[in-house]
Amino acid sequence: MAAPARPSAFTAGLRALPAGIWALGFGSMLMDTSSELIHSLLPLFMVGVLGTSLVTVGLVEGVAEATAAFGKVFSGVLSDHLGRRKRLMVLGYALAAFSKPLFPLATSVDWVFAARFADRVGKGIRGAPRDALIADIVPAPLRGAAYGLRQALDSLGAVAGPLLALLFMFWFADDIAAVMWVAVVPAFLTVALLLRYVQEPARAGDGEGVRPPLRLGDVRQLRGAYWWVVGIGAVFTLARFSEAFLILRAEDVGVSLGLVPLTLVVMNLFYALCAYPAGLAADRLDARRLLLLSLLLLIFADLLLAGAASPLLVFAGAALWGLHMALSQGLLAKLVADSAPLALRGTAFGFFNLLSGVALLAASVIAGVLWQRFGAAATFLAGAAFAALGLLAWRAPQQAER
Repeated sequence: MAAPARPSAFTAGLRALPAGIWALGFGSMLMDTSSELIHSLLPLFMVGVLGTSLVTVGLVEGVAEATAAFGKVFSGVLSDHLGRRKRLMVLGYALAAFSKPLFPLATSVDWVFAARFADRVGKGIRGAPRDALIADIVPAPLRGAAYGLRQALDSLGAVAGPLLALLFMFWFADDIAAVMWVAVVPAFLTVALLLRYVQEPARAGDGEGVRPPLRLGDVRQLRGAYWWVVGIGAVFTLARFSEAFLILRAEDVGVSLGLVPLTLVVMNLFYALCAYPAGLAADRLDARRLLLLSLLLLIFADLLLAGAASPLLVFAGAALWGLHMALSQGLLAKLVADSAPLALRGTAFGFFNLLSGVALLAASVIAGVLWQRFGAAATFLAGAAFAALGLLAWRAPQQAER
C-alpha cells in the first residue's frame, strides 16, 4: 500500500499556526475591508466632492499615518509595561470602528481630517501590541509564516474593500458618501471577533502586576541588528508614499471614476497571494536577499508608474507594488521580533513603526508637492530614487539575522 502523501511545507505551516493567529488574521481582514472600501474612494471624495488640493491630500494622508506611528510607540511601551496586549489591541480596533461613520458624514476637509485622525489613532493603539502578541503566540521558527498569514488575510480584506466599493458605486449610482456607510458593518464585526476568539498566552511574571516604567537603559537592550531593521524599514517607507497616489495616478491616465478602486484591488490581490509564501521564505532563506528583491520590485514599480500612459501600465505598476509589499512587510516584522528581547517586544515594534510613520509623512508631503508642481511622473521618479537609496542600507555590513 502506498504511503500517504506528506503535506507540503505550505499546508503544514498553515496547520501548525495556532487558532489565535487565524483570529487575528481574519480580524485584520474585516477591518481592512472596511478601511480600504473608504480609502479607495477617499482621495476622489476629497478632491472631487470637497474640492481639496493634491498637496492637502498628501498632508492629510501623511499626518494620519504619522499619527498612527506615534501611537504605536506609546501602545507598544504600555503593553510591555502592563505585560498584557489584547486589551490595548481591541481598544485600537474599537476606536477605528467608531471613526468609520464620520467619513460619509463629512462636509469639509476638517471632518475628513478628524475621521482619519481617529482612525489612525486606533491603528496606532492596536499595531504594536498586535504584532508583539503574534510573536508571543507562535514559536520563533513559525514567525515568518504567522506574520505572512496575517498580512495575506489583511491584504485579502484590502482586495474585498475596493471590490465592494466598485459594486456599491454601481448600486448607489456613484454616490461616494452612501457607499462609505457600507464600511461600518465589517469594522464592528472585527471587534466582536477579537473579543471572542483571541486568547492571550500566559507570560513569565504575569502574577507580579505591572512592570517598572521603561527607562533609557532598557532601550539600550535593543542592539545594532534591531536598529538596522528600523533604518531599512524607514527607507522602504520613504520610497513608498501613500497609496492614495496610486488611485490618483489611475484617474490621471483615464480610468473612469467607478473603476478607479481596481488599482488597489490589483495591488492587494498580488499582496494577498504572495504574503504567506513570502513569510515561509522568510523562515528559510537569507533575509538580505529577500529585502534586495523587494527593493528592486519597488524601483521597477515606480518607474513603470512614472511612465504609464494607459490604465494597463498603472495596473502593472500596482501589481509590482503589491509584490514588493508581500516580500517586505512580513519579513520586516519577523526581523523586529527576532532582534528584540521578549520584555521589550512591544516597545521594539513601537519604535519601528514610529520611524516608518515619520518617513511616510515626509514621503506623502513630498509626493503631493512634486505632483502639484511637476506632474505625476516626478512623484514616482522620486519614489524610485528613494528606493535606490535603500540599496545603500542593504549593503551595510550589519546583518539583520545577528
